[in-house]
Amino acid sequence: MNSIDILRRAYGEYGIGAFNVFTAEQVSGVFEGAARAGAPVLVAITPAARRYLFPWVLEGMVRGASRVYPDVEFAVHLDHGDTLHCLSAIDSGFYSSVMIDASREDFETNIILTREVVLEAHERGVSVEAELGVLGGVEDDISVGKEASRFTDPGKAAEFVERTGCDSLAVAVGTSHGAYKFKGEGSLEMALLEDLQSRLPGFPLVLHGASAVPAAEVERINRSGGRLFVGASGVPDGQIREAVKMGVCKVNIATDMRLVWARCHREFFQDHPDGFDPIIPGSEYIGELAEFVAAKCELLGSAGRAMSPSA
Repeated sequence: MNSIDILRRAYGEYGIGAFNVFTAEQVSGVFEGAARAGAPVLVAITPAARRYLFPWVLEGMVRGASRVYPDVEFAVHLDHGDTLHCLSAIDSGFYSSVMIDASREDFETNIILTREVVLEAHERGVSVEAELGVLGGVEDDISVGKEASRFTDPGKAAEFVERTGCDSLAVAVGTSHGAYKFKGEGSLEMALLEDLQSRLPGFPLVLHGASAVPAAEVERINRSGGRLFVGASGVPDGQIREAVKMGVCKVNIATDMRLVWARCHREFFQDHPDGFDPIIPGSEYIGELAEFVAAKCELLGSAGRAMSPSA
């Protein structure tokens, strides 16, 4: 199944969770959660993840999970690639979509770099996500200070899509990467998102940095020896639901998955200081992550929306 087909089917009705995976436990948890919810999902892989385990190891884990969960509808997506990573992913034949992130370049350079990837990808049946506007925050290879971040310019969005030929567009409307998205009560720029939808009617928009950063998770991590900033908050559930109505079809989730990992492992080793078997906390994490993924799909409205992979 191609990513863009999944997104277009969802437009205006529900969102698709794009879950970043780095480990076998995360791959298993995402597939188990999608199976529980009966939801289509995107399995998102970053360049950092490909370096961590090598592309063929990650690909093997995803292929294996698809055999264990044959009824899960999914597509594999390269997240935040530069030109070289995108071309490598396209050549692999494994990814149905790639994200070319040239958002920190000037407008014209962003168009040139994005168009180059689009031409190569479309020849191979691969769809392309681009980004206009710059999200702040820190995650994997991404490190953008608040002074360098900028919202997506609605006046340039339609021109960018037309000139690049991209299939979906990641927009900067107030989110950021990592755990420290907002201080206090977080908020998306809903008026900006509404403006973007009006200028790109029917076109799939993408929300990066969309983790919720639940206070309860942060508190449990810190009670178990963590040092996360208590005042950090993520994107409220209600705003995620509203964003879906405004054309956001793909919602990227990474930080929350890491928080679940940190909480499971810190609490396990706090309660079992003599423990050293990775299978025990790993199995617990798979179950907790599956529960999280299923709940996130319910929030996005994608639960029960999966089509048979053979359809």
